[in-house]
Amino acid sequence: MRPKSGLPKRKALRNLPLFEVGHNSNSGVIQRRLHDKTYQKSWSVVSMFSGCGGFDLGAEGGFKFLGEYYEKLPFEVIAAYDNDDKACETYRLNIGRNIECVDLTEMPKECFPSADILIGGFPCQDFSSCGPKTGLAGDRGRLYKVMARYMAEHKPKVVIAENVPFFLTLHNGAIAEEVLREFRGCGYEFTVWQVYCPDYGLPQSRTRIFLVGYETSIGILPPPIQPNPTHVFNPVFIDHAIRDLETISDEAIPNQSQYFVATKATAGAGQGDQTSRRGALGYAVRANPKARVHFHYELERRLTVRETARLQSFPDEFVFPHATSKNFMEIGNAVPPIIGHAVMRQIAEFMRVNGI
Repeated sequence: MRPKSGLPKRKALRNLPLFEVGHNSNSGVIQRRLHDKTYQKSWSVVSMFSGCGGFDLGAEGGFKFLGEYYEKLPFEVIAAYDNDDKACETYRLNIGRNIECVDLTEMPKECFPSADILIGGFPCQDFSSCGPKTGLAGDRGRLYKVMARYMAEHKPKVVIAENVPFFLTLHNGAIAEEVLREFRGCGYEFTVWQVYCPDYGLPQSRTRIFLVGYETSIGILPPPIQPNPTHVFNPVFIDHAIRDLETISDEAIPNQSQYFVATKATAGAGQGDQTSRRGALGYAVRANPKARVHFHYELERRLTVRETARLQSFPDEFVFPHATSKNFMEIGNAVPPIIGHAVMRQIAEFMRVNGI
């Protein structure tokens, strides 16, 4: 089903004030305050393979999800890139106009702006356990090299690359070792975080890995430490995340009228035929729906675009303006904003403590 026409025009989320700004009468320094923390500077970010902007929204912060406020962080995404024009449209609608639709493999490295931090979820389909498992031999498997070229040319202080957990074990770990060897060869020290997303409040069973590196010219430092889990003993279950949507079937909440009406998946060995369970985590949201979106735990239909956006922690103000299938793909491809926020909050602390 398609949403009703005339979705309300939304103010870009990143246009909200990024910092509370104060003046220190002793030092004359303009300070950015995040609750009990004081950051005397902010850091610029370049985002690659940005998609609809989940990681970028998490990096900048300043949004609410399920009633919890995710604070503004001292980062500004100065440039973002993706080759999907519709995903770029979604990004512009919700985050800002600083995204360029471009094939990164064809963009000269010197054309990128320099930034303090490089982030990117380089395409995972060739590494996914549900995909072709072609690794570096696949069409998208070597796109990580775009990030390596940027690192060699612009020397960002910190790099964060996101991917699927199967990336670490594909070909007995040889793929991950090759990527990390190339990243380290650009002058970086890297560590690997394996993040079980429900431990941080995500209402779906999802694990992602983050390759986190810093440029060694700033010194040999203890590596950034993975953020402490916040929801190990109190996970957010699917019904808590979407139960208020059960009686809504129109666009009173954007994208709630969009869902697949198929009863059973016609391909993919029954993927998506599972019914979500009340009082349990949602199933992982896929980037390739094709009638594989899971069924609601109570209603006789598959989950809606808005419900899957909730499972991925997008705030309701984040509107997906395209047809049902495309919206599902953008959501499934995204880094969940609250996971991006947990990662980048830890990076802010790493940079603050080390005076970077």
